[in-house]
Amino acid sequence: MDRLAELRQVSRQYLAAYVLFNQAVADRLGMHPTDVQCLNLLTLEPEPLTTGQIADLTGLTSGSATRLVDRLERGGYVRRERDTRDRRRVLVLLDEERLGEFGRMWAELSEGWDEMFTGYTDGELSLLARHMRRTIDLGAAQRARLRAERESS
Repeated sequence: MDRLAELRQVSRQYLAAYVLFNQAVADRLGMHPTDVQCLNLLTLEPEPLTTGQIADLTGLTSGSATRLVDRLERGGYVRRERDTRDRRRVLVLLDEERLGEFGRMWAELSEGWDEMFTGYTDGELSLLARHMRRTIDLGAAQRARLRAERESS
């Protein structure tokens, strides 16, 4: 098998393994897998987002993003508040206390990931980080393409 074919195969296995891992995390938290990843993304954002921005970030339709935020709100992970600078906007704010369970679980799971990276040189770690960033960008472009195809049909 040539190197590119091997990378294609391993990439598919990697993505499937991560999707199944995400499902296990969601099951443990009693959440939908998409909700887990949205919550994960929200914790990485420097500022609170609107539901529309969450739709853009995730590639969900505005209706799906609204239902997702509704579920997160019912679970106590987020709350909606009017933006003090622009009362027309409603922001989705994280509930830091409720996120404790989420954070503890990620801290527990990160131990294995940290250990996995210890054998790599700085150059190899830079290559992995660059690959991950490019994968994020490609995934966003592919989601946008699929969404545009869905909307045009």
